[in-house]
Amino acid sequence: MPIETIPNSDFIYYLIAFDKDGNERTDDPDGLMSERVLQVIQQQPVTDVFLFSHGWLSDIPASRRQYTRWIEAVIQQKDDQARFQQVQPGFYPLAIGLHWPSMPWGDYELGESPLSMNLNNSPQENLENQRLSVVDEMVDRYAENIADTPAARCALEVIFNAATENIAPETLPIDVLNAYRILDREAGLQAIGIAAAPSADRDPFDPEITFAAARTEALSFSGFSWGGLLAPLRTLSFWKMKDRAREFGENAAFHLLAQLQQAGGDRLRFHLMGHSFGCIVVSGALAGSGTDLRNHHPINSLLLVQGALSHWSYSPDIPLSPGVPGYFHGIITNSLVKGPIAITHSKWDTALGKWYPLGASAASLIRRSISFYSTDNLPKYGALGAFGASGDHEFRAVNCDMLPIDAHYPLVPGAIYNINADEFIREGSGSQGAHSDIARPEVAHLMWEAALTSVDWRI
Repeated sequence: MPIETIPNSDFIYYLIAFDKDGNERTDDPDGLMSERVLQVIQQQPVTDVFLFSHGWLSDIPASRRQYTRWIEAVIQQKDDQARFQQVQPGFYPLAIGLHWPSMPWGDYELGESPLSMNLNNSPQENLENQRLSVVDEMVDRYAENIADTPAARCALEVIFNAATENIAPETLPIDVLNAYRILDREAGLQAIGIAAAPSADRDPFDPEITFAAARTEALSFSGFSWGGLLAPLRTLSFWKMKDRAREFGENAAFHLLAQLQQAGGDRLRFHLMGHSFGCIVVSGALAGSGTDLRNHHPINSLLLVQGALSHWSYSPDIPLSPGVPGYFHGIITNSLVKGPIAITHSKWDTALGKWYPLGASAASLIRRSISFYSTDNLPKYGALGAFGASGDHEFRAVNCDMLPIDAHYPLVPGAIYNINADEFIREGSGSQGAHSDIARPEVAHLMWEAALTSVDWRI
């Protein structure tokens, strides 16, 4: 059931689920969740809507777990709630979590039936049949999410068969190298450069260099070593899901936000929060596709937590390409956020500090000897969650530290804040590091503070 109750409370949130094409799911017995939410807005005295978007690697169960943890952290901040009630009598929040398929494989049923792909559980006598079955399953899953063409399927079969034979060869086999080139072509991803749309803001895909760079910093996931032969596939999956986040945000999420705002009129305040690729989703929900006429109003606050998008995204003028704006600069230049924009970054976020730039430009990392993370000089390709929002000397972002839950931020409407979260977003290991370490009271407090600004300043 996509109407979820937070444990040990009577607080509910609505999970609105979409398919990979951006169509709202229709297989829930309770009907379309967007319609249920619109009814709540129209029939109940809602004052504030909190709209959340998860990032990469989230199927239905994962998104449920994430939203439950995040919202639980938010409602546990009793002092923040009391302050909100004090300055806004009748405060009545409505929480909505968006689900968009962002995992190269996963459980996309609204029930619970996790898919297992662990070859080590196979009986010895059936190992070969099980291996072939897993390869077929992986081909099906990745074809669905990268490119479902005969050529792409053949390429994926070559890659996964090779991976089951030797996951960590010293060099990339020539047949696998050619398979990756075919898969990249079939995926239809572009490589335009620094100011392009999310997924095209990268150098051309080079599987051989990506393999070499990843081999230097090997990592593993669930039985398959992504630091080995499958590292280039992880890179393609990353950019394909990044492209899906943009498309979903600019279209389905954009139109959903417009519906919600129209239903509530001027009485509602809207607060958006995204994590990882979810920062692309909520940015797209504000900016639209560039061809849509704007059909909703500016929102009241925006929280971007460990954003997996370019740190130049919001700049009206990128220093490395003078006169060229970042992809989402219209959010700033068109004042689409009336209140504060708060952006967290942490040096402990390995996914963004290391693997994001590897995916964008493995060649540049090889040339600088895999020096993944340095804030001395801002890189051409760097993530928002690693460096904060960047721009030229006229780009006025306020730099400050994340505060404990008993301290107040001096936030003002219309300002951009780069929040250094090194002290709090720091727990994690492996390839992601602290990337998902966000269900913290300090992060929840920051969200409350940003939302409270819209009440204090009556915006």
